[in-house]
Amino acid sequence: MRVAVRPLANTPVTPNHLTTLRLVTGIAAAIAFAMGIAVWQMVGAGVLVVSLFLDRADGELARQSGKMSPGGHLYDLIADGTSNAAVFIGIGVGLSQAGHASWLIVLGVFAGIAVACAELLVMRLDSAGVRSSADLGGRWGFDPDDGMFVVPVAMFFGWGEPLLVLAAIGGSMAVIVFVFLWLRR
Repeated sequence: MRVAVRPLANTPVTPNHLTTLRLVTGIAAAIAFAMGIAVWQMVGAGVLVVSLFLDRADGELARQSGKMSPGGHLYDLIADGTSNAAVFIGIGVGLSQAGHASWLIVLGVFAGIAVACAELLVMRLDSAGVRSSADLGGRWGFDPDDGMFVVPVAMFFGWGEPLLVLAAIGGSMAVIVFVFLWLRR
C-alpha cells in the first residue's frame, strides 16, 4: 500500500478525499449487494475490494504526507463503520430479494448494527485514551478491519447466508470485548 500511495503524498489529494471515496464505494457495494441479482453480487464484491483498499490507503497517505489529524481519524472510523454496516444490510436485503428467507434482512441489519456498534466503541476507547484503534492492529501488518476482505470472497462463492451468521456473531463478540475494555478502564 505504501508504494501505491506514495505518488499522492505531495499532491492536493488528502486522506479525507480517500476516506470519502471509501465511504462512497462502500455504500455503492451495499447497493449492489441489495439488488439480489448474481451479476450485481459480483459487482458489489469488486467495488467492496476497491473500498477496502481505500480504507487502508487513507491512513497510509496520512502517515506519508504528515496530514494526520484527530478529526481525520474520527472521519475514517465513521466512514468505516457506516460502510461496513451498510454492506451487511445490503447483503441481507439482496439475499431476501433473491428468494432466500426474509429473516436474512433482520440478520443483515443485526450484523450491520453490531459492526457499527463495535466501531463506535473503538471511537470511545480512542477518545478516552484507553486503547487506540492502532493498538487493536494485529501482527504482520494486518488490521482487524482486514477481516472485511472475507466478504467479497464469500459473496463471490455464494456464501452470503453463512457470512451474515458469522458477521452477526463476530460483530457481537467484538462489541462484548470492547465493552469489557471500556469497563476495565
